[in-house]
Amino acid sequence: MSQTKVLVAQGGGPTAVINQSIVGAVLEARKFRNVELVYGAHHGVRGIVDEEFLDLTQETSHNLEMVGHTPSSGLGSTRDKPDLKYCQEIFKVLKAHGIGYFFYVGGNDSSDTVRIVSEEAHKAGYPLRSIHIPKTIDNDLTVNDHTPGFPSAARFVAQAFMGVNLDNAALPGVYVAVVMGRHAGFLTAASALGKKFPDDGPHLIYVPERAFSIDKFLGDVKATYEKYGRCVVAVSEGIHDEKGVPIITKLTSEVERDAHGNIQLSGTGALADLLCNEIKTKLKISRVRGDTFGYLQRSFIGCVSDVDQREAREVGEKAVQYAMWGKTDGSVTIHRTGFYSVDYHLSPLEAVAGKTRHMPDEFISTSGNDVTDAFRLYLRPLLGSGMPDAYRLRLNRVPKILAAEG
Repeated sequence: MSQTKVLVAQGGGPTAVINQSIVGAVLEARKFRNVELVYGAHHGVRGIVDEEFLDLTQETSHNLEMVGHTPSSGLGSTRDKPDLKYCQEIFKVLKAHGIGYFFYVGGNDSSDTVRIVSEEAHKAGYPLRSIHIPKTIDNDLTVNDHTPGFPSAARFVAQAFMGVNLDNAALPGVYVAVVMGRHAGFLTAASALGKKFPDDGPHLIYVPERAFSIDKFLGDVKATYEKYGRCVVAVSEGIHDEKGVPIITKLTSEVERDAHGNIQLSGTGALADLLCNEIKTKLKISRVRGDTFGYLQRSFIGCVSDVDQREAREVGEKAVQYAMWGKTDGSVTIHRTGFYSVDYHLSPLEAVAGKTRHMPDEFISTSGNDVTDAFRLYLRPLLGSGMPDAYRLRLNRVPKILAAEG
């Protein structure tokens, strides 16, 4: 068996467990006698094109394990979205360095990059095994039951809303928080796991899978505020109207755009501020506050799901096993078995590449402003062990004296 080189890389937004996938792949690859060297691309596909490689064969197993338990992308990442020409440059570098196995950890765009590079290698007759390793906090990769990175981000969102609800109950008012999710509402929906008692927030949850009406939103807030004397709201950054127009563009004419021309939804508190302003001016509620969770959700070091860590490690290990023992390229996918256990498959790249998964209808309430018990049952095992709980004082009221005399 001839020796060859392995290259691993990370792309897209960092997560709390993406390093587990890299470490799993590196340590598993170093077990095989046909592997000569294991490289890591510094800053994803941009690092490949620029030949910015790190020799991970020289890294100690102990330090790899420590990095594996550290959130964010240890190799650095990139927002580059490779087209055919870009992928041809990637393949050119892989061939020049004698790379025989290419592992790319990422989401929708990353899986598409692996697909194109794989096709280029086949056309050139070059022996390259290309495997996509799943990752995204949005949980929007098709075929997968869920995606590494999402459970830890969901754990953060659930706990954040648990705390927000306690704060809002102590000092009642309206609170609006915007959660990441351009096309899929899984992460925003995770806020529902912060509820314990029937009157707990979030009282209203809005996801991109349902058209958003500002008038209906204001009506929902008004009804909730009148019922409970307060209202906690979770909103996906990607909410849009029935025509698909982002709500943020309907509330302001000044919007930022990213390098790909997409409306900038993350990294700005504009949507929360605009929705709060609508509530203040049209409902005449004085105490209204808004937050945008933004990047806090992705790599929060004190809020990592042990289930997420384990599965992120295993998809990295399985990627190497499929590459070494298999004969096809593909994407490692996670499939639920039983109440909670998982199995891993190697799915065709074209089944995952460039596609977006949305929340199933059965996860969203008929009112469109809440989630169902089916979603709660789906998510709870993913959040892992040691989830905190919130308690409240029993209202054993003392009879009034002065009021009774009056």
